[in-house]
Amino acid sequence: MLILLLPLLSHQFNSDIMQSITIDILNSKALKLLQDLELLQLIRLHKEQPQEVAPVNWAAKYKGAMTKQPLTIIDKQLNELRNEWE
Repeated sequence: MLILLLPLLSHQFNSDIMQSITIDILNSKALKLLQDLELLQLIRLHKEQPQEVAPVNWAAKYKGAMTKQPLTIIDKQLNELRNEWE
């Protein structure tokens, strides 16, 4: 993923306005074209920094999500579910 800063000419104010857009590069030729536009100083390319994903504490997240049940009730429920598919 790439973020582009594109100068837009505003006819009302006669000034340059920078606009950012995010694009997905599907072909290496497209990236080469964008790099050529940057060399011509028509656009500025910024590579997006990968974001770190915080680790999930699954035990804390789902703790208490299921109520405690005797094994016999759990076995009965599992057998009922299995029998529904037959």
